[in-house]
Amino acid sequence: MKHLGGYSADSRIRWPEWLPWIAGLAAFFLLPEYLSLGARILIYILYALSLDLILGYAGIVTLGHSAYFGLGAYVAGLLGAKLGVTDPLLQAVAATAAGGLLGLVTGAIILRTRGLTLLMLTLAITSLCLEVANKATDLTGGADGLAGVVIAPLLGQFRFDMYGKTAYLYSFVALLAGWWLVRRLIYSPFGASLAGIRENSARMHAIGAPVYLRLVTVYTISAAIAGFAGALITQTSQFVGLNVLGFESAGELLVMLILGGVGRIYGAFVGPLFFLVAQDLLAKQFPEYWTLGIGVLLVMVVMFARGGILGIVDRLIALLRRKA
Repeated sequence: MKHLGGYSADSRIRWPEWLPWIAGLAAFFLLPEYLSLGARILIYILYALSLDLILGYAGIVTLGHSAYFGLGAYVAGLLGAKLGVTDPLLQAVAATAAGGLLGLVTGAIILRTRGLTLLMLTLAITSLCLEVANKATDLTGGADGLAGVVIAPLLGQFRFDMYGKTAYLYSFVALLAGWWLVRRLIYSPFGASLAGIRENSARMHAIGAPVYLRLVTVYTISAAIAGFAGALITQTSQFVGLNVLGFESAGELLVMLILGGVGRIYGAFVGPLFFLVAQDLLAKQFPEYWTLGIGVLLVMVVMFARGGILGIVDRLIALLRRKA
């Protein structure tokens, strides 16, 4: 099997890759009381996938990915609350297009920079979006949030009920589509070129690769996926708050990705699951101090688990193979 920059040239789906999907379907039947939390986990996995595509595979460091997630959430919310467009698929398409368009415009500017400058520019974009959402109270509701979002039954048949059944299955299918797209990208020549840019952009320039164009393209795709995830969070909660654009959202997403393992595709599955379940349990037991528990957990993973939780799994498998 050949590898290039961490990518396998063999793009066939292996049997362990079906395990998350089997587990997801099993959870629908076995854990009906947790479907609302499950839908949120699925949405954040999609959101984390969008970040991993640019951070883990293209090497674009950002703390402002919540701008695209939040824009998608507000576009879906405004369509449902203000403009009378209640079909969830139309809302999702509009949110995805809005996220991609913002990603294209901002990416074309900020990706001409590198390092700390790039990081600061991503923060500035999020700050601008947050300030607009906070001040445009007639549209967004400001600090009170955007309520009254109307979501029609999915495909005219499946209503978003309080038990979260439709939300869970809708999010599950959306994640499957997002995973398929991201996987196809990273196992393609385009993905291999991203690996080369991440490892040595100067060399990629030297061999004539369109580095800037590739970065803008992947950044736009990532922003569009984040916008799609934002629409899902609005549709499943029927509310939009400023938190979707906040630095806390961007920071939590990065923590999730680090916990799972950056640049591993399935790290984006493990991290949000681990983070949100831990958050739910700790918030119930220690409502005032649950963030301390998450912080300690992150420190332990960073210090002792290189490669995140998937890195631990890799080392355990290697150890078992040596003993066998």
